[in-house]
Amino acid sequence: MGFEVVANLEDIEIGHSVKVVAGGEPIALARLDATTVKAVHNTCSHADYDLAPEGYLEDNTIECLLHGSVFDLDTGEPDSLPAVKPIPVYATKIEDGKVYVDVEQQLNDAPAPRHY
Repeated sequence: MGFEVVANLEDIEIGHSVKVVAGGEPIALARLDATTVKAVHNTCSHADYDLAPEGYLEDNTIECLLHGSVFDLDTGEPDSLPAVKPIPVYATKIEDGKVYVDVEQQLNDAPAPRHY
């Protein structure tokens, strides 16, 4: 499958996140600055709740607003309770004003959160 276009860079405000779908998975795109967008699985590992678009971005983390778990955008590791499991982190790139995500290039070994 490889990289696929999931958003226009101009549609993501700096300091905010948006929800997209790539490879059939829900993805949270977090725009940290003018040229940095990171992609993580959009489901909190603690509870079945979307991280984007409501998740609060600070430094290199995204916070789940349901219970306050904070996840590192590079490692997917939770930085606070109640989450104890990491979330998947995916490869991204920006070309010609488009944001690309490749869910086959997962940058950690976290399983996709599934809450049944």
